[in-house]
Amino acid sequence: MQDFAQEFMIAFGLILYGDSELWAIVLLSLRVSLLAVLIAALIGLPLGAALAVGRFPGRRLAIVLVNALMGLPPVVVGLMVYLMLSRAGPLGLLELLYTPAAMIVAQVVLVTPIIAALTRQAVETLQAEYSEQLRSLGVSRLASVPTLLWDGRLALLTALLAGFGRAIAEVGAVIIVGGNINHVTRLMTTTIALETSKGNLALALALGVILIGVAIGVTGLVSLLTLRDEREALRHA
Repeated sequence: MQDFAQEFMIAFGLILYGDSELWAIVLLSLRVSLLAVLIAALIGLPLGAALAVGRFPGRRLAIVLVNALMGLPPVVVGLMVYLMLSRAGPLGLLELLYTPAAMIVAQVVLVTPIIAALTRQAVETLQAEYSEQLRSLGVSRLASVPTLLWDGRLALLTALLAGFGRAIAEVGAVIIVGGNINHVTRLMTTTIALETSKGNLALALALGVILIGVAIGVTGLVSLLTLRDEREALRHA
């Protein structure tokens, strides 16, 4: 028990005194996940909006597929991205394997369905609420998308935060395509797994505390935004 207490003290010391290795891993993790969410948002927001307002053959099947992709096993995604980026794969010439770019690609694949599905739900709800008003103003379904996206910005921000929470906590896919290379592709989650297996509990605990703090911060922000959205809905009811 005393040994664990000492490890915790060392871990908090690493955080408080700004250990360079620790914060380099944290910053790389944040950079990879934020870029992945940004790219996923550029794909998922318009895709979700198109599924919400569009009327085309196969739409229901596309919605089911997007919802199903939210539960993609990370290790399978990592394997598929690995095969695509390996030297024998179709994108092997780009030489992205075992780089931060490869980890971003894997996280984009995992996060995009989440953002698209949540965006579709939010925009579809707003479209049903404002459809008569938009129709009376002569606004077409396609032209209503920017208005609906703006009106549902809090719900969409919640979707982005949910995607970030998934990305920052990912380990299976990124360790396959990134290789967990020191000072190159070592993220918080992969470092925790490695250092725990090596018995270096202080660094693993320090990163775990930071990761939990990020997760709690994201969850708390999502809850606050959801509560604010519900209050605004009740105020306008």
